[in-house]
Amino acid sequence: MGQALAASIERQSDLTVAGIWRRGSDLAALLADADVVIDFSLPEGTELVVSAAVAARIPLVCGVSGLNEAQMLSIQQAAESLPLVYDRNMSLGIAILERSVREASASLGGDFDVTVSEVHHVHKKDSPSGTALKLGEAIASARGESGTGGIKFEAERRGEVPGDHEVTMRTATETLSFAHSVTTRQVFVEGAIRAAQWLVRQPAGLYSMQDVLFRNYDPAGNSRK
Repeated sequence: MGQALAASIERQSDLTVAGIWRRGSDLAALLADADVVIDFSLPEGTELVVSAAVAARIPLVCGVSGLNEAQMLSIQQAAESLPLVYDRNMSLGIAILERSVREASASLGGDFDVTVSEVHHVHKKDSPSGTALKLGEAIASARGESGTGGIKFEAERRGEVPGDHEVTMRTATETLSFAHSVTTRQVFVEGAIRAAQWLVRQPAGLYSMQDVLFRNYDPAGNSRK
C-alpha cells in the first residue's frame, strides 16, 4: 500500500510525497515536512504513528483494521487535538454501500433477515472482515439495535481476492441485495488520497469516509465544498 500510495501521489501535480516511514526510521523528522499523514501500517505501527501525529499536530488518515480497544481509544483521543479520518475501508464504493444499507434498513425495519457476506484473500487474518462488521453495525444502528446479534455474517477466504462484500435482506416474499467488488487494491489508495485532500481543510475531530463523501454534500445541488 505504501508503494502504491507513493506512485499515485507522484502522478498528481498538486501533491508531493514528503517521505515514507519504515520501522526504525525517524518518524518525527519525516512529519516535519508533511501536511498530512496516511497510515496503512499494522496496529502496532499505528500506535507510533498516532503518537507522532499528535506531537506534530498533523492531520492523520488511518486505514488500519484490526485495532483493539486501547488502540481505538488512542485514535479517539488524538482526534481531540487534530483532524483524523479513521475508516476500516477507504473505498469510495464501500462508503456508498454503507450509506445505502443504512438507509434501506432504516426504512425496512427489523422485518427483513439480514446476511452480510464477504470474500477475501487467504492472507487476511480478521474474520469477519472489518468492513463486514462496519456494514453490520450500520444496519443495526439504523434499526435501533444495540449490537449486531440479529445479523448473520458469512466469511470466506479464497485465493487472492482483494475484497467482495454483499448485504442481503430477505423476507418470505422478497429479497433485496447490495454488493460491492474490488478488482484491485488501488481503490483504497484513491480513497485515502481523497480523504487526505479533504482532511487538511477540516478542524480537529474524528471523521470517516462517510464524512469525506457526504459531510458537505448538498443533495439538491449535487455539490461538495
